[in-house]
Amino acid sequence: METLLMIPGLCSDAAVWRRTIAALDGKIDCLVGDTLSDVTLEGMARRVLAQAPDRFALAGLSMGGMVALEIMRIAARRVTHLALIDTSARPDSFGRGVYRRLANLYVGMSNDFQRTAERSLRSLVHPSTPEDVRDELVGMSVRVGPQAYVRQNLAVIARSDLRPVLSTIDIPTIVVVGQEDRVTPVHLSHEIQNLVTESKLHVIADCGHLPPIEKPHEVAALLSAFIAPGH
Repeated sequence: METLLMIPGLCSDAAVWRRTIAALDGKIDCLVGDTLSDVTLEGMARRVLAQAPDRFALAGLSMGGMVALEIMRIAARRVTHLALIDTSARPDSFGRGVYRRLANLYVGMSNDFQRTAERSLRSLVHPSTPEDVRDELVGMSVRVGPQAYVRQNLAVIARSDLRPVLSTIDIPTIVVVGQEDRVTPVHLSHEIQNLVTESKLHVIADCGHLPPIEKPHEVAALLSAFIAPGH
């Protein structure tokens, strides 16, 4: 059975993938990478690689997609299939970088990270997202904590342009995005799909930035058909 290495996004841990893993119902052996301990995307990529088997399929969500592209830059031969979910290969614009630095400053000055997590849901998930999913996302953010959030934001700010990596990818690739994603809008996924030879784009309706927890059955169906057809 193929191992699927799943990489969480900013201020996320394995919980962001848990519903998708459950929906896969054992069709794929799933492993969630650790992105909470490093100060650069490359450092996250190397830590994840150290935890992974020699060959594996790879799926990255948001910041995790950026880490996935770092893995493709460092160790492409180890990856059999690639899924890039609600991510961007571009470096931050000046305005986006300023926003991230201000967010870090605010988090550093605030004593109520839970409130920050609750407010962020407005831009992260689709309005139809159930309350239990919202509660799980807030709980996850609080568990990850403000220090990891700030550290990861700095890693994302410092990232290089990952678009040159895209043209080197020659393995089966899918690009997945929530139709209503406000953080990494659909046009960024179109850009990735256009730059990766023979990749396929899947847009998930009524979904925001976090399909693996917002629409786990849809994501599981895509991953299963992509990585383990016939199971």
